[in-house]
Amino acid sequence: MVVQNFKICHSPIRANRRIVTFFLFCLETWYNCVMPQFYFPKGFYFGASTSAHQVEGGNNNDWTEWEHANSARLAAEAARRHAKAPMRIPDYILNNYPNPLQEENYISGKACDHYNRFREDFDIAKKLGHNAHRFSIEWSRIEPEEGKFNEAEIEHYREVIKALRERGIEPFVTLWHWTNPVWFSERGGWKKKDAKDCFLRYCKKIISALEDVRFLMILNEPEAPVRHGYIIKDRPPAVGNIVDAYVVLKNLMEAHKEGYTLLKDLRNDLQIGISENLVFFEPYNHLPNNYLGMKLIKWWRNNPFFSRLIRYSDFIGFQYYFHSRIRINPLVSRWGIQFNENKELSDFGWEIYPEGIYHVLKDLKKYGKPIYITENGLADARDEKRAKFIEEHLRWVAKAIKEGVDVRGYFYWSLFDNFEWDKGFWLRFGLVEVDYKTMERKIRQSAWEYAKITKENSIAL
Repeated sequence: MVVQNFKICHSPIRANRRIVTFFLFCLETWYNCVMPQFYFPKGFYFGASTSAHQVEGGNNNDWTEWEHANSARLAAEAARRHAKAPMRIPDYILNNYPNPLQEENYISGKACDHYNRFREDFDIAKKLGHNAHRFSIEWSRIEPEEGKFNEAEIEHYREVIKALRERGIEPFVTLWHWTNPVWFSERGGWKKKDAKDCFLRYCKKIISALEDVRFLMILNEPEAPVRHGYIIKDRPPAVGNIVDAYVVLKNLMEAHKEGYTLLKDLRNDLQIGISENLVFFEPYNHLPNNYLGMKLIKWWRNNPFFSRLIRYSDFIGFQYYFHSRIRINPLVSRWGIQFNENKELSDFGWEIYPEGIYHVLKDLKKYGKPIYITENGLADARDEKRAKFIEEHLRWVAKAIKEGVDVRGYFYWSLFDNFEWDKGFWLRFGLVEVDYKTMERKIRQSAWEYAKITKENSIAL
């Protein structure tokens, strides 16, 4: 009798749960029927991007040396900024490990230990419905000494590619993502006339490990290390010489051109491209000074490298992070140029402007080449904005596809939290959270929201 009364007592709760479940099912069904659904083209690639130095751990390259030489300075500078009220670092960032005030934040060390955990990490990617993954090969592992190749490391990357294939994930491989072997830097790096010959020797060797790769990017954002390393001086080699900047950029362009020809001769079936960071620029208004200023800045920022290499690319890979409204007015800033209004920001202080990806895609249509969005992401430690960020960007991508732009893939940056160069670990870009003390992986809710899109190959407009 007691058991019977217990059942009678709880039956209304069970009934209420059934009603709520049924109501939610009806609501979801209604939403799917009422809201128009866009289906991405068959074979569309959804995935995420990483780079070797930022996730693998245990690297020994020019960046490794720069980190150890500059970590104390970077932590001290962060502390000085934090002491000023407008620049204070939020508690939710300070409570993470490591945070910007700690010296260890600026040393990559083990990073995410992806070098040893790649199979586990690819299991996560598969669980999230990814059918492609972009990663880079670390040149300093392959050629730790000039002209001497490490066959064990070449075999490691074969295993990485094999692990992706076994999980039904298409590998997109980058050969150079900013880092260089120590010996290469010590001999002058990309300033040397024969720098491209050293790089091409590496390309020719590593192609033997890429039998099962169809998509290859020779360089990643080559203008970024030139701008930061030779003009701004906040990243290696931090020399601040405009002539050197020109020489390095020219040598990188030649490396891509000759690398394309070399690799095509060895593997004609390879689809080879470049991955560039493109900004959406628009004038503040239609006054001639703002319009002409926008055109000039857009040409200087987006075109010099990209336009010269498009003939040596089978596809276009591009990153989208930035939008800038150009206002030429000496009263609004030191240089008379206002870049954006900072309406909605990521933890990094970058403006969130999804519509810009549509305009960049429309602008790229003129080249008549397949397009892959090789990076698009934001730093969001609390995971409050990421799901909306991805959905809104993909809605604008869908609009571009509907208007005839040949977009074939989207890679979120990044699969997991990683080492963000001179900013270190505190910026949390990942679909997957990483505990840097234990290396435990935790899938964020935004990753599951992205997974709904990847698994259904569609998005509600």
